[in-house]
Amino acid sequence: MNTNTLVPRTYEVRTFGCQMNVHDSERLTGLLEDAGYQAAQNTEADIVVFNTCAVRENADNKLYGNLGILREKKLENPNLQIAVGGCLAQKDRETIVKKAPWVDVVFGTHNIGSLPALLERARHNNEAQVEILESLETFPSDLPTKRDSTYAGWVSISVGCNNTCTFCIVPSLRGKEKDRRPGEILAEIQALVDDGVVEITLLGQNVNTYGVEFGDRGAFAKLLRACGEIDGLERVRFTSPHPAAFTDDVIEAMAETHNVMPQLHMPLQSGSDRILKEMRRSYRSEKYLGILDRVRAAMPNAAISTDIIVGFPGETEEDFLETMRVVEQSRFAVAYTFQYSKRPGTPAAELPNQLPKEIVQERYERLLALVNRIAWEENQKQVGRTVEVLVANNEGRKDEQTNRISGRSEDNRLVHFDVPAGSPMPRPGDMVTITITAAAPYHLLADQADGSVYSLRRTRAGDAWDRAEAASCAVPAGDTTAKSVSLGMPGQKPEHAHH
Repeated sequence: MNTNTLVPRTYEVRTFGCQMNVHDSERLTGLLEDAGYQAAQNTEADIVVFNTCAVRENADNKLYGNLGILREKKLENPNLQIAVGGCLAQKDRETIVKKAPWVDVVFGTHNIGSLPALLERARHNNEAQVEILESLETFPSDLPTKRDSTYAGWVSISVGCNNTCTFCIVPSLRGKEKDRRPGEILAEIQALVDDGVVEITLLGQNVNTYGVEFGDRGAFAKLLRACGEIDGLERVRFTSPHPAAFTDDVIEAMAETHNVMPQLHMPLQSGSDRILKEMRRSYRSEKYLGILDRVRAAMPNAAISTDIIVGFPGETEEDFLETMRVVEQSRFAVAYTFQYSKRPGTPAAELPNQLPKEIVQERYERLLALVNRIAWEENQKQVGRTVEVLVANNEGRKDEQTNRISGRSEDNRLVHFDVPAGSPMPRPGDMVTITITAAAPYHLLADQADGSVYSLRRTRAGDAWDRAEAASCAVPAGDTTAKSVSLGMPGQKPEHAHH
């Protein structure tokens, strides 16, 4: 215990990883300063915080090597506290405590805010405090986590779900829907926008029942319209809505709010009314198709994506053909297709007539062929259109070889484009207006041809990228000639200490 209360405890934050970790380290630094700690100046710090990355190779070896060195220091100075946070902590919490029991605090990417309290608790209880918030049980699990982006942010609007779909474990894990207040959500969005973010995705198990908890049925449409008032916020998306509660006020808000994108993820699950009933999905195929018609009437270019389960218990060939019929009519830009699998603890796992694997596989392959054909046909309609693309960081797997850059158009289609000779390189987060020249089932190409459009609009997100790059990798700010971002650690500097 530090008996001399007049001497503030000192801290050091060490960042392993990418420029996004640098942002988090800035937040950690601010929190520690607010809690009365001071940056260590040329002395051994009382608290060392590691902010880790799980993407870099050897990130774990490096962390454990550093923790090993600090173990010796901790034996000399029992007041020394060690905290490990970031992506590696989110992924390997048990391992860290097992391999390095002398660590005081392990915290995840989603509870940076509790670091000061956890440090106090560890001192008081004299034992390691591990706190990891499982954001991914709150968010749709198949989404890439975008927290590592200077230009895009995810904002949770609700947790839990009041539906009881028989294939889903969320209601039993997460309980009843809890809604965040609109003011709190808008304040978080504003903070992200102030940080350089230009695209926000609103998240909830069922976003369009938002407001159920505080008794306002129109709350989600109002929230979308309020996003339209936020200066500097260029793109708003949301996931996932439920067809049963998807109302016309939301369609109107989407169509009338300039920064709400013409893109909708609307889970179908099955086209068979009988199976929808078994799934306890409280809508039928007719209602589902009606929603898509109304969305397209309001936004003719809207791209609609969906989730579909094949082989739900008791599904007959006729049921499956109903799904094929609804898919054919729906013209999805993307369909995420899943073979039904038993999830222990879900009602559907107990149902009779579980289907043999080979039937499910055969139906799945037929559905896949159909969704791929439709996606390709829909993408071919994009050729010749001029679109605005938000430049992404490493979205294209082959960008290196093809010398292209990738990004997403307003309707969320993936576009790979090349930059005309002599034009400045766009940065992740910048906007580029280009003409689509070719289509594949799941991406579009915009290659420079005679008469094709190319214009670059620099954004605050691009500026934020430059600042973050300069802070993390010692790239001079304003150097925009870099072709790509290396994931290797910078040479000579094993880590950056932020004071």
